[in-house]
Amino acid sequence: MAHAYSELTPDTIFDAIEAQGYRCDGQYLALNSYENRVFQFGIEDGQPIIAKFYRPNRWSKEQILEEHDFCLELAAAEWPVVPPLKAQNGCTLHDHGKFKFALFERKGGRTPELDDLDNLEALGRQLGRLHAVGSLKPFNKRPQIDIESYGIKSREFLLSNDFIPDSLVAAYETLSKDLIDTVTRKFHDNPYEILRLHGDCHAGNILWRDEAPLFVDFDDCRSGPAIQDLWLLLNGDRGQQRLQLETILEGYELFHDFDNRELHLVESLRTLRMMHYAAWLARRWSDPAFPMAFPWFNTERYWGEHIISLREQLSELQEPPLQRITAF
Repeated sequence: MAHAYSELTPDTIFDAIEAQGYRCDGQYLALNSYENRVFQFGIEDGQPIIAKFYRPNRWSKEQILEEHDFCLELAAAEWPVVPPLKAQNGCTLHDHGKFKFALFERKGGRTPELDDLDNLEALGRQLGRLHAVGSLKPFNKRPQIDIESYGIKSREFLLSNDFIPDSLVAAYETLSKDLIDTVTRKFHDNPYEILRLHGDCHAGNILWRDEAPLFVDFDDCRSGPAIQDLWLLLNGDRGQQRLQLETILEGYELFHDFDNRELHLVESLRTLRMMHYAAWLARRWSDPAFPMAFPWFNTERYWGEHIISLREQLSELQEPPLQRITAF
């Protein structure tokens, strides 16, 4: 079967950009992206721009526009985001053949150093500001980060599409059910406020420039608990994570309240992300970019290690949650 981007040829890409009134100078560079296709284009008598071609049939037009509107709302609040460029008619989302795409300014930067506590406090301040805006109104079209889509649907897809080796199916089937049952209890016992999030706030989606963070790629923005945008910034042993968390929240709580009960969800969210990631690779395996980029996936060794990691998560879910430091 033809994969989603089989018709996205260089000529198609250039035609799409120039249809928006830009004159390409013939230079372009494919940037690191698998879910979508992202390119940097040289523009005659101007700065290069970034073109993002959305994967067909992943998001609806309304869902993409809600992503764009959120970014524009954040930019209007002077939050450090790279929003989509508006055309003369005010549109941010464009059609070309079977593809929808958006254009962005090119912004450079480096990966933030997350072991620097000053950087973490700065990130905390900006995430507090993000959630202050995100709490003002809900998403109407974008989905939630929840057990159904990240856990249950991922499990069902993997078990029904012959990705897991026969020798490991029973182990995965039993273990994944236990994990979902445990995570469900954690979510039920720890209510949380639902707000608009970045959704995928890891270091790769943050540019450090001018001694401050700049956030990119809201493609996975969803509703969910505030802790989802914080826990991916934590690393190291429990003591290190407690210090990192306290530093982030020191900046965060200048702009938005944080409910400490959400700390009970960290390992649950980590578990759901692991299950969702494995299913994401499986769902995209027919795209030629994925076997080239992830050659270790879909091997017996991968699934064996994945199951070991999930067993470790089941153990982590039984441990007390990460706690804040009350005094240094």
